[in-house]
Amino acid sequence: MRAFGLKTWIWNNGWKTALLLAGFPFLLLLICFAFGLLIVADGAPSFRQGLRDAAHIIPAVLPVVLAVTAIWFAIAWVWNQRILDLLSGAHPVTRAEEPRLWNAVETLCISRGLGMPRLAVIEQPARNAFASGLSRTTGAITVTRGLLEALDDRELTAVLAHELTHIRNGDARLAVVAAVFAGVISLPGELMVRAGRLFGQATTTTGSRGSSRSSSKGDGKGGGAILLVLLALAIMLLTWALALALRFALSRNREFLADAGAVELTQDPDALIAALRKVAARAELPRLPSQVQAMLLESSGETLGRSWLATHPPLDERIAALVRYAGGRDSGPVSVLVPDSPPEAPMPSAAPPSGSPWWRQS
Repeated sequence: MRAFGLKTWIWNNGWKTALLLAGFPFLLLLICFAFGLLIVADGAPSFRQGLRDAAHIIPAVLPVVLAVTAIWFAIAWVWNQRILDLLSGAHPVTRAEEPRLWNAVETLCISRGLGMPRLAVIEQPARNAFASGLSRTTGAITVTRGLLEALDDRELTAVLAHELTHIRNGDARLAVVAAVFAGVISLPGELMVRAGRLFGQATTTTGSRGSSRSSSKGDGKGGGAILLVLLALAIMLLTWALALALRFALSRNREFLADAGAVELTQDPDALIAALRKVAARAELPRLPSQVQAMLLESSGETLGRSWLATHPPLDERIAALVRYAGGRDSGPVSVLVPDSPPEAPMPSAAPPSGSPWWRQS
């Protein structure tokens, strides 16, 4: 295994994460500036003076934005795991119920001096897994029944090492931070769109009565106010798009880091590559909401795999990185047969028979 290349890969992804996280406070300041523009727009004597006044209002607006962010964080911190269990349909398992799963995770935890995370299973034939928990002491690893049945011991250990690395690195916490920041930043834009619709409806009903008065009040200051409002709306739209881009880029970056961490734990890049190939052959859990889809081991999708809206890097890029930096060997896509009449949705609680493949070619 190319240890130097692996360490360099981890370091590069680490500083990329720091840069991405630094972008969120900057976007919060932009949102505060946009609010300032809306506040001063009506009374600003000119466009330039409005810009200066809006900048001076930022210290007054920032505490309000931070308070909203803190409340959102508190709600996410308390309800995160409960919401995930409810949305995914996962149920906790004991050592007696899933000894193979427990033994594999326990061995990995002992090798790094980590506490045992909570283990859960989703009774679905799809092959996937995700890690959750906002700290190492509250960490949880959830796997599907299909994953347990499709992977051999080496491959299962590699996947569990990937998820355990997410817990070690605090990736679930980072995901919540990114989601809250993105939500707070995009909220003003959504409110403005809804307010604009209501204002448009009110203008339509009262347009004939207000036309004469508006024409008599028009002056140079009105043009500056309109420009300030338009600039505020443009900033809100821009920050919304950038917040989403940062959130998804951070998610993709942490997947690369978890792959590297899994190789560090297992010293077996070949097993992780083989596991990713098998998972990709039947990774879909379409009934899960997008918030949970973003946490899965593999969820690149067919249309967003190379998009800035993708939560995961494309599979071929992940495997290429494992080959390049960890010295892994890729045997190519898994050869599977497609049944004549594949089911439209996953079966509710039954694993696929061992002799008849259900999955489709990725």
